[in-house]
Amino acid sequence: MKSIIPYLTFNGKAEEALNHYKSILGGEIISLNRFSEAPPMDGVEMTEESKNLIMNAVYVINEYTTIMASDGHPAFDEIPIGQNFSLAITAESKEEVDTFFAGLSEGGLVTMPLEETFWNAYFGMCEDKFGVNCMINFDL
Repeated sequence: MKSIIPYLTFNGKAEEALNHYKSILGGEIISLNRFSEAPPMDGVEMTEESKNLIMNAVYVINEYTTIMASDGHPAFDEIPIGQNFSLAITAESKEEVDTFFAGLSEGGLVTMPLEETFWNAYFGMCEDKFGVNCMINFDL
């Protein structure tokens, strides 16, 4: 395993939140990708407002601490405060993703089956049996 990084969802306030944290903690927002950069999603309407939302951001505070974040998307349910975090687990191989995903989803809930994604990763999401959201990724 390469890393486990907290992944926060801000329901429309990701950019504001990351800039706030940056003003206090320092560091750098090294990537900020908007929904407008993603390919069309089946059944998801992309309004001008939703196109500007943050799909994925990476904020590096220092060599030991990174936070990833998103706004979520209005087409999906708003995530309640207290449930708006995930563990983003970066694996070293597809086989490791399969092992982590099988173990973490057992007794829990698969929220996005493992698949190869448009951002060139093997990725899936689940909620483990303790209610913790997990995002498991291997860059292809």
